Amino acid sequence: MGPKIVCKTDLPDVDQCVIVGSGCQHAQECPVESFNHAVCCECALLPTHIMCQLCSKPYKEPRILPCLHSFCGQCLYNEIERSGAKHNLECPTCQRSITILEGGVNAIPQNVSLCFEVEVAEYMSKIGRHGKKSCDACIDGSSHPAVVFCCTCHELLCSYCHEYHKRSRKLSNHTILGLENVSLKLLPSFAMKPIEHLCSQPHHEKEELNFYCETCQLLTCKECTLVLHKNHMVAEMWNIAKIRTDAMRKAIWFGQEEFSKLTRAIDTNEKMAEQVETSRENATQIINEVFKQLYQTVEERKMTLLAEMEAISLSKIAALNPPEGATRTDHEIITLGDLLLTELNAALKKVENVSLTPNQTSDIHVSLHTVDSLTKELSTFGLVMDSPPAQSTFSSESIHKVKEMYSHNGITMKSNEERYPHDGYGVDSPPSPSQSTWSSESVAKLMEMYRINVVTMTSKGEKYPCGGLQIKAELRPKSHNGAVVPGEVEDHGDGTYAITLIPQTAGPHQLHITMDDQHIQKSPCDLHVRKVYTYSTLCSPQQVIQCSGGPAGIAIHDSGDIYVVVKCWTDDSIHVFDQAGQQKRTIGSRGKEDGQFIWPFGLFIKGDMMYVADYGNNRIQKLTTEGEFLQKFGQDEPGHGDGQFKGPIAVIVDQMDRLIVAEYVDNKVVILDQAGTRLLTINGNGTGIQAFTNPYGLALDPKGNIHVTAYGPNAIKVFTPEGICVRSYWDVKGPSGIVIDEEGYSFVNEETGNSLSIFDSQGNKIHTAGNLNKPRGIILDPVSGSLYVANYGANTVLKYSL
Repeated sequence: MGPKIVCKTDLPDVDQCVIVGSGCQHAQECPVESFNHAVCCECALLPTHIMCQLCSKPYKEPRILPCLHSFCGQCLYNEIERSGAKHNLECPTCQRSITILEGGVNAIPQNVSLCFEVEVAEYMSKIGRHGKKSCDACIDGSSHPAVVFCCTCHELLCSYCHEYHKRSRKLSNHTILGLENVSLKLLPSFAMKPIEHLCSQPHHEKEELNFYCETCQLLTCKECTLVLHKNHMVAEMWNIAKIRTDAMRKAIWFGQEEFSKLTRAIDTNEKMAEQVETSRENATQIINEVFKQLYQTVEERKMTLLAEMEAISLSKIAALNPPEGATRTDHEIITLGDLLLTELNAALKKVENVSLTPNQTSDIHVSLHTVDSLTKELSTFGLVMDSPPAQSTFSSESIHKVKEMYSHNGITMKSNEERYPHDGYGVDSPPSPSQSTWSSESVAKLMEMYRINVVTMTSKGEKYPCGGLQIKAELRPKSHNGAVVPGEVEDHGDGTYAITLIPQTAGPHQLHITMDDQHIQKSPCDLHVRKVYTYSTLCSPQQVIQCSGGPAGIAIHDSGDIYVVVKCWTDDSIHVFDQAGQQKRTIGSRGKEDGQFIWPFGLFIKGDMMYVADYGNNRIQKLTTEGEFLQKFGQDEPGHGDGQFKGPIAVIVDQMDRLIVAEYVDNKVVILDQAGTRLLTINGNGTGIQAFTNPYGLALDPKGNIHVTAYGPNAIKVFTPEGICVRSYWDVKGPSGIVIDEEGYSFVNEETGNSLSIFDSQGNKIHTAGNLNKPRGIILDPVSGSLYVANYGANTVLKYSL
């Protein structure tokens, strides 16, 4: 058993707990844990943790192995001699193989902590022992009683040795205390002897080890540095100690930060796992209920359609089959053909007029089925063939009359062989637009060739083996400017086609790919055209827009209009400018009512919705881009709870329609849903990598990370959507507005630095443009590739071209 904690009541000068060995009979249980280096004052049993496992005695010059097990220096020397291997040693405790460097046991680091504990234990055994105490310095074998204790030598002295101490020139400056003045409380003052750092090499054993060899990782003296460690990396021991200490402190700090980050991440993951599990259960229940209802509805519709089909089939069969022995005349054929044509036109119109909604899907299928059935019925009359079937008894003249009648109605009587010449390819069905597919890159670049590969398929899902189909492609911009770009089609002759086009405008587009004027799979689809920016050419603005006050926030609508928050002492409103810089209208005014503002800052537009950070009213307002008030988040009075803000200065909306708000005064970034419920709070108050003060601007990078410009510490902090800080980038002076492009490059306004800086996706500054005056808001127009900066101090908006 190891040592245990006891409380000694028979020592009047000891008011704390001490440690005793497991064999001590003078102990009494005590619940208080305190000083842990003492020994029993009665029997002087030493704690087991300061005993060497090899010699079962207190450690003497203990050495610590790389496996962190310690043994006496002499014991390790004996183990090396016993094994016969001078450069290898097997740890007696864990059997790990240890490589011994040149120098033997002396090259193994000393366990300073154990040295201290052994010194303390020996000291306590001396001064804490009851009864007669013998002198430790006498060499004649006598047992003279000790009368004093030398705090420097750590020895009990008799009156004779005490007198010698006083008379000796080398010993006269030692600290001597009478035994009545020595107590456990003095231990922290002089318990440990100073460790002597002396060289062990011959001829200069007394030289101090004041140097450290980085090459050999050994302490060395001045003489050894010139001989044994010549041309090695040698430095003063104290400098190395300072460097290593600083490195350890940084490593400990970083480890604590990483551990804290990991703990928070684990907590967040556990919460998210619970939310996912709850969502899964709810979704499973909803899906089961919906599909149960759908199954019932489909089954009922199925029975109805079967009944209708049976009735129609019987009536058609009765009309098509004349009585036994009767023959059809040409007039009857024309009349029947006219009836089928009328039904076919009605079915086609029904298909065209059906809206593409889930509830109308069954109607579409029924109409298409009707068209197909009528077409097959017409084929029995030879209307879609050059000649009637072999068993047909109809005359060529009657067939010609029917063809003429259908031709007058706009229907061309062509066979599938004429429309899709696939004879000899082993294909028995025509190509199908709904089965045909295409592939390409998800993002196109402005003024660079964009390539699309099309594979045509038959209605049976097989690859169509020949060319000659009418394949078209168009790239249509969604923005306020730009023209439709047609694609150039290359027919490979094997059912595959290559389409190339060159986008002329940046921003969101829609890609249309058709076969015989019908959309193929995944057409139309959204396609974003990205402009390739030249970041190093940002020098002087191309346009200057004058404002009536200081512009703070800025945003751009899909129409190309520029919305600017203008702040001054008499007017707080939003001014709307066109692309030429002419003011079109003003939204809002100064006040506390809905749709009014006091010191507004941040502005964000998504679609036709506009969000304004109403700093002075401690709220976020949601309006249409026409200025109609819709909703507000927060209250007039500042606060820290749900539904309250304290100095909201910036607002953005992510892909999930969540609001992200920066609170300048409260040093927080909060995430809300559209109902105003607070989902997450990123608290900058505190220390470590998560800490920040005065958050000013917000932006989202392509990965969804939140970039926060921290005005106080002159940094940009990057947080995951879960609120965990992953990195920071610096080299800014008073960062305010920020915007990030599709490549992950950040454009940051420096209000106190009066400049605009560009950082790459790793946070490295690559360019700076100066000569600004307190720049604040900033926005990038992805369509024109223009950068707009709210130059607050000069009452202007500057437009740069990238």
